[in-house]
Amino acid sequence: MTSAPLAPSLLVAKNLSNGGFSHGFSTRAGGVSEGPYATANFGKGDDPARVAENVRRFANAVGFESDALRQVTQVHGARVVDASTLRDAAAREEADALVLRAGGRSEARAVGVRVADCVPLLVGSRARGVAAIHAGWRGVVAGVIDAALAALDASDAIAAIGPCIGPCCFEVGADVGERIASACGEPRVIARREGDKAFVDLRLAVREQLAMRGVTDVEDVPGCTRCDAVRFFSYRRDGEHSGRHLAAIALRE
Repeated sequence: MTSAPLAPSLLVAKNLSNGGFSHGFSTRAGGVSEGPYATANFGKGDDPARVAENVRRFANAVGFESDALRQVTQVHGARVVDASTLRDAAAREEADALVLRAGGRSEARAVGVRVADCVPLLVGSRARGVAAIHAGWRGVVAGVIDAALAALDASDAIAAIGPCIGPCCFEVGADVGERIASACGEPRVIARREGDKAFVDLRLAVREQLAMRGVTDVEDVPGCTRCDAVRFFSYRRDGEHSGRHLAAIALRE
């Protein structure tokens, strides 16, 4: 493996940090992967040993053991998994959100999702626990955010939206744009129209759906994944050989 910084370069949200939640949104720096996956890749197509080392470094930087992290096989739906029921870190269950409740006896201590343009959403509740949500446009329309917040059932939830594709770059068909706008009740998520295409603000769509559930303490961790090839992977930009970022949050100690 090539030499690299001892820890991935992580981005954090002040509101989650101030709330006592160890968490992080990865950039593409600080891992051991090579080629199109250089360097901190957490997705398929790469050498599994390199991905495992990237996860180990990420977990160490955030402050938990890598075998305490739980992930799932993401399918752009609205299924939520109770991470305490997952036996190990292998991502076998199909879902797009994980909830981990405080006070349980599970070996799981953190939950995470992988993204390369979709919205990574981390949620923390002092009383109830944590959630990690993979919110692409299909998940937003399917109701994955509502389902995850219902499963967490927290009145004191705070949230952070990580780097994702911005309205500058997220071009979809006009019909898809209307479906997203309808799912969050906010026509302004369509930032502009060009013929039969719409440019959509997924961050705003996620914020609106959080507000519909009463979550108003929301922080944006900035960055457009498609625009910034130095810091971020992007499926829209790089196609099948795009790496994946990891966003994870741990239970409060």
